[in-house]
Amino acid sequence: MPPSSPSAWQLPPPCGRDPLNGLALPLALRAVLFRRGHDLNSAQALLNAPALPSTTQHFPQLETAVTRLTQACLRGESLAICGDYDADGMTSTALLIRALSSLGAKPQPAIPSRMDDGYGLNAGMVSGLHAQGIRLLVTVDNGVSAQEALSLAEKLGMDVILTDHHTLPVEAPQALALIHPSTTPEDSPYRGLAGVGLAYVLARTLAESLGQPDAIGAARDLFCIGTIADMAPLTGANRTWLREGLGHLHRSSCIGLRALQQLSGLEERPLRADDIGFQLAPRINAVGRLGDPRLVVELLTEEDRDAGVELARRCDALNRQRRELCDAIEAEALALLEADTQGLPPFVLLAQGHWHHGVIGIVASRLMERYRRPVALLAGDGEGLLRASVRSPEGFAVDRALQQCAKHLERFGGHPAAAGFSVRAEHVHVLHEQLNGLAAEWLDSQGSARRILPEALLPLEGITRAFWQELQALEPFGVGHPAPLFWARDCEVTREQTLRGGHKRLSLQQGDSSREAIAWRWDPQQPIPRRVDVIFRLTLNRWQGEERLQLEVVALREHFSSMVLQRGNQLYTCRRHGDRGMELVNQAGDRLKVNCLDNGVLESDDIRSSHAYVAGLLQDAAIGLGLHP
Repeated sequence: MPPSSPSAWQLPPPCGRDPLNGLALPLALRAVLFRRGHDLNSAQALLNAPALPSTTQHFPQLETAVTRLTQACLRGESLAICGDYDADGMTSTALLIRALSSLGAKPQPAIPSRMDDGYGLNAGMVSGLHAQGIRLLVTVDNGVSAQEALSLAEKLGMDVILTDHHTLPVEAPQALALIHPSTTPEDSPYRGLAGVGLAYVLARTLAESLGQPDAIGAARDLFCIGTIADMAPLTGANRTWLREGLGHLHRSSCIGLRALQQLSGLEERPLRADDIGFQLAPRINAVGRLGDPRLVVELLTEEDRDAGVELARRCDALNRQRRELCDAIEAEALALLEADTQGLPPFVLLAQGHWHHGVIGIVASRLMERYRRPVALLAGDGEGLLRASVRSPEGFAVDRALQQCAKHLERFGGHPAAAGFSVRAEHVHVLHEQLNGLAAEWLDSQGSARRILPEALLPLEGITRAFWQELQALEPFGVGHPAPLFWARDCEVTREQTLRGGHKRLSLQQGDSSREAIAWRWDPQQPIPRRVDVIFRLTLNRWQGEERLQLEVVALREHFSSMVLQRGNQLYTCRRHGDRGMELVNQAGDRLKVNCLDNGVLESDDIRSSHAYVAGLLQDAAIGLGLHP
């Protein structure tokens, strides 16, 4: 998110004198976990995940699926793995092809084209596979809504094993077995699995039942890639298996994956979730957006090193093409918005027939981050309709908005934050009017500034290699368990450098400590104050063989020596005095001075400080003035 976006800073809630005492972590990290709702037991479980329960006990139809696949492996049967064209679907397909091939079956991929076939299993695929003699289909990352295709498969006498994590329809899908997170117990650690996680469950359970667990050596590697690429929640089984797999991923037995890592500039070191999210996943996703998804499946199942390198180069080339297309579409979209004399609408909707609908979702996401409002970009689909990708900021449920506009749409679907729809050109104007009305109501309720809540104070002197190592104990970070948001108070900007792409590199000084910071996509018209408070994530910048800790700026504001707390209609001015003291002044001019001890205890001879209301004010003031994490 651009740090220059208007923001209203919120104080983190008090966390007591010594949060999660007994946990072997620095105070700032313990404060983060406490504010995320962890008690000592759940925090320890986060650091040292408990053993996972049996998959067959949590997935009621898993044994049926394993029994049928065991027959296929023992007979050397041909079967089809019906995947999808995103990273989750492609890695899932490759995972099962590698696993089933090594266990004796003869699997083949069957992935629809984004441009020609649309999403998921369809009747044409079923007919074609039946004509080839295929009698067993396994879907990955799709299938639960393919009613027509499933009905045809049943009519033709084909067995279907569905593995999918998308919302189940009201009418249960027709299949031999259904492997779906919602069929597990409500508190199951398998509830957050993406499509590749379900494929991993199936492959791992099958290999163990056949007594060949080592036959699927690369399965966990592909699980790691697909899970992070699909932005699955990094909790439960996802977290357990990722922590097991990330440390070994750079030594994967998957030749294509190793080639892709090399082309991405990743060194021979254990990978982090960020390496996958920013380096590997885009190169895989680009293929599904612009090319034939079978290219990724070939890459991830290739056994020849030279062929693997060539396939990785083709993926890399498509990713460069994807970046160029995204930049061109973004520039055109910004020009259209700037040329609109009526100003920025509540719901940004732009349509150009020549835009490539494989990448418009990426650009819609960029515009949403820039303008903090829902964005839909529409491109021609070659059949007289416009196809849209929609992205929405937190709080505006775009899937519900589209439901209210259903009469104007040919088809639609998605989630609160991302969706898609198809619409006739003559209906675009009235559709935009209705969406504008819904978005305007939401924007009015939000105010002009986004709210941002840092999780713990971290002075620059506390940013050390030792702290970074402690922070790694909380990884992997991602959806459901994001990287912590720290803040530092009263930093001097000693150097400011504008980088290509509009980014800013800053040097920050706080007392005797200094650190480098990066502010992505900074608004050139937004001046950076000399003294700032900064909200940031801590990252490790690798450049030309050197590693440096770096602050990734999320928000900046000018630093003031005092702050104002509002409680109802009452305003209180707070300011520091000395190293550990502070003063609270009400509107009548009454003053109250206290000292904040190193352990967070507030000490004062003034009897008023013991009053519950005043004590609460003092706790908030201590946090806001940087006297307590």
